Amino acid sequence: MYTISEAADRAGVTSELLRAWERRYGVVTPRRTAAGYRLYDERAIARVRAMRSLVDEGWTPSAAADHLRQLSDDDLPTATPHGRLDEADGVAGALVAAFVEAAARMDRAGIQAFLDDVSARGSFETAVERYVFPALRALGDAWSRGIVSVAAEHAASAAVARWLGIAYESAAARGRGQTVVIGLPPGARHELGALAFATACRRGGLNIHYLGADLPVADWVHAVRATDAEGVVIAVPTADDVAPARRVATAVRRASPDVLVLFGGPGSGAMPRGSALQNGLAEAAVQLQATLADREGVTN
Repeated sequence: MYTISEAADRAGVTSELLRAWERRYGVVTPRRTAAGYRLYDERAIARVRAMRSLVDEGWTPSAAADHLRQLSDDDLPTATPHGRLDEADGVAGALVAAFVEAAARMDRAGIQAFLDDVSARGSFETAVERYVFPALRALGDAWSRGIVSVAAEHAASAAVARWLGIAYESAAARGRGQTVVIGLPPGARHELGALAFATACRRGGLNIHYLGADLPVADWVHAVRATDAEGVVIAVPTADDVAPARRVATAVRRASPDVLVLFGGPGSGAMPRGSALQNGLAEAAVQLQATLADREGVTN
């Protein structure tokens, strides 16, 4: 038997994601110790691995859970061990290197070939986290070392933004759940992570209104009221965005006290405890969905 942290590590998920899947979708039902601590056996871990595998392939968490409930333990789909790619790690590195080289040459066809290739290697979330985000980090590093010009970096980033935008619009039919507004505070312009997260949330079933970069505080308040939003996620890409994000949160809470306000992104660790989303697109999207569901249950 394993504790929740041990089980999560063996299944390749975070403890928070395992707890959310258990509570929201009933993927597993762990035993409890006399003190109330969860304990998981090998069969439970296998089910969580199968759930992760299906979500990585593009299933929504609810559909994956429904599917797994119909399968016996012997019929569970096999899952790739966490941290290992279906192909060798060198393939991912080669793809990232090819993207940077294409960007440096301002080779639109090469950049598009990279995006087409990674789109075929798993779900949207998998493509973004395994390939696109590492490629963008490598691109930024190449720019800082003078290997890629400013124009080339902008052009490649714009191509990725267009790709993300298409994925966001394509997920519109799935987003019929609770309404959430996502965007960046005044002065914040690094929006690719926020757009990817908005897409993952929409794919997960939430009704997302993505507001984009550099949104004035007053417009945040207006957007929350106009959409009758139940949740707000303020992206905090850098440390410089912490103070503006706090101003947005204060204004939104003052105008709409019942709205859930959370933060995401690299700078969100500076926010009050419990208000920052987990790292990882799928994990953060599930956390947001579960938190909204919990609040709805309390209010009802």
